[in-house]
Amino acid sequence: MDSLTHIVAGACIGHLIAGKELGKKALIVGAIANSLPDIDFVASFFLPLISDLLAHRGFTHSFLFIVLCSPLLAWVSTLAFRRAPMTYSRWGFFWAFQCFIHIFIDAFNAYGTAWFEPFSHYRVAFNTMFVADPLFTIWPAIAMVVLFAMGTANKNRTLIAGAALAISGCYLLAGIFFKNIIDRRVQEDLNKMNAGAGRYFSTPTPLNNILWYVVAQHDSGYYIGYRSLFDNQPTHFRFVCRNATLLNNAPNKNDIDKLIRFSNGFYTVEKVHDTLKFNDLRFGEILGWQDSVSHCVFYYYPEHPDANELIVQRGRFAKWDGQTFRNFLRRIAGR
Repeated sequence: MDSLTHIVAGACIGHLIAGKELGKKALIVGAIANSLPDIDFVASFFLPLISDLLAHRGFTHSFLFIVLCSPLLAWVSTLAFRRAPMTYSRWGFFWAFQCFIHIFIDAFNAYGTAWFEPFSHYRVAFNTMFVADPLFTIWPAIAMVVLFAMGTANKNRTLIAGAALAISGCYLLAGIFFKNIIDRRVQEDLNKMNAGAGRYFSTPTPLNNILWYVVAQHDSGYYIGYRSLFDNQPTHFRFVCRNATLLNNAPNKNDIDKLIRFSNGFYTVEKVHDTLKFNDLRFGEILGWQDSVSHCVFYYYPEHPDANELIVQRGRFAKWDGQTFRNFLRRIAGR
């Protein structure tokens, strides 16, 4: 999830765990603790770009990282907050729980989270929530502001923090429920096309969990479509070829292997003005729900590494304007 979500969720959780002992400091320490796994951003300063993609949400988002870091951070916290009536074990739980919530929430979107590093490179991705969803984040954000403004003696503080997290939790559960509905309907449509036996994934489109982007692998390519919970018609698909053979003569095979691993095998290759372009399908398309010739949000030029400074979510909202947003809302509504 985005950094704001981790900050506000961490602040609310921090109050619930240690608000009585730390007061408003629990909000700040909680926001820091919940953001800690994203310390992997420092890898971008010294790792090659493709390696950085695999490092992000890698070891610092694993269970082993939590096990190793929580005892150390608990010891540091007991020294930094000597006057607070917090035991070492309580601090250990504080840090471990905050980091766990971080990697747990991150697993609900498409990037994938390496819970089991370094023992397994498998990335957990439930694909039920967009990486930034205001309907999930708004409630703990409001609660955090209110908690900072409230006096520490107010008896409603715990209720406010708990209610905000509960609402966001219900939204998370709703995404799982909606995904099951979408997957069932899409699989029915694929079966009617005799195209339902291959690998498949669905993930929400930006800022909502009503309109979903779906990709089904079939033979030499993929069926790509969009499905709203309110759609009354069968899913409309278009077929896109993988063109994997175009990579046979690509430079730096090691980078290509990393890109394929990062994409979890959901990728296409195309030539744009005689230049290879590698597309990771998992992150969706730019206005794909209204444009049949849309471009992937994630793309990489294997032959021109210097042209790949920012390759995830590249141009996600570049073509959005008022009319585009209104069309988007209409598509969400099934029109």
